[in-house]
Amino acid sequence: MEQFRAFLRRKNIVFSAKRYGVDALGAMAQGLFCTLLVGTILNTLGTQFHIGFLSATVVTVGTGEAATAYTIGGLASAMVGPAMAVAIGSALQAPALVLFSLVPVGYATNILGGAGGPLAVLVIAIVAAECGKAVSKETKVDILVTPIVTVLVGIGVAYLVAPPIGTAASWVGNLIMWATELQPFFMGILVSVIVGIALTLPISSAAICAALGLTGLAGGAAVAGCCAQMVGFAVLSFRENRWGGLVSQGLGTSMLQMGNIVRNPRIWIPPTLASAITGPIATCLFRLEMNGTPVSSGMGTCGLVGPIGVYTGWVEDIAAGLRTSIGGMDWLGLVLICFVLPGVLTWLLGIPCRKAGWIKEGDLKLED
Repeated sequence: MEQFRAFLRRKNIVFSAKRYGVDALGAMAQGLFCTLLVGTILNTLGTQFHIGFLSATVVTVGTGEAATAYTIGGLASAMVGPAMAVAIGSALQAPALVLFSLVPVGYATNILGGAGGPLAVLVIAIVAAECGKAVSKETKVDILVTPIVTVLVGIGVAYLVAPPIGTAASWVGNLIMWATELQPFFMGILVSVIVGIALTLPISSAAICAALGLTGLAGGAAVAGCCAQMVGFAVLSFRENRWGGLVSQGLGTSMLQMGNIVRNPRIWIPPTLASAITGPIATCLFRLEMNGTPVSSGMGTCGLVGPIGVYTGWVEDIAAGLRTSIGGMDWLGLVLICFVLPGVLTWLLGIPCRKAGWIKEGDLKLED
């Protein structure tokens, strides 16, 4: 057993919740962002602003009726599986041959996983990467052995388990979305608070939403929760961090406050309560839905991805004939839920917390 442990250490194979549940999951979200999300944004810009080079076909794959035309954004989105797998391999510190071999693994897994493809890629890319790392540089023909093992293990396992993993993830996501439609008030609170907390924790709320395919009314609640955390912390900590903190948290990530939360968990109370309020307002009053890409549901105001995702969903619904136009109430709900209410509510809720001594001067100060 000691020899096996020594082998794992030498190969940098670490079985831990942090490496798989934090590092790999966070990296997967970056892969999603750089492909699927960026592709969606580019397509939306090209369509809405009639930008020729963004809406023009640059590549056609196949011939005849089976031909598929891709724009720049379409190509970026099509590479989401490989990007996620390579990002995961990078987080696991995989050698170069393993990393490059994960490209076909990610592509195959994402397709086989269907709607739950991102979760399947997370699981199978980890398995393939660790197996590839185990054999890396163990033979004199490493340039053949390592890629072959990584690809065979990855695609072989994907063929067997990606469809059921995808089905299970899709089922859970559909259950959450069904429950939110059935009980928009209580599920609005639950989804908003949980996804918002996940956004601030050192895990990826975007990857979770993508893995579950969280869209619709539940996606809108998730957007509300994420925006409440990001905008909330940005406003709550303004006296300590000024404009730099407002931008870095409001358009970057509330995860910057994680160190301060560990030191004083009570600073988390105002933005979390704000998310519990904005969630049901989003689901019950404005019926705010995220019908863009699921990953947008867990991004909040990071790069304005959450609001852009909601807008993209509106555009797609109009194109599909599901709605006729974007009304004033839609825009009002988006602005209030994503920007105004998170800031105002968190600021108001922070006043009694400061007066009670739960939040002291400097508790929200970000490190320079």
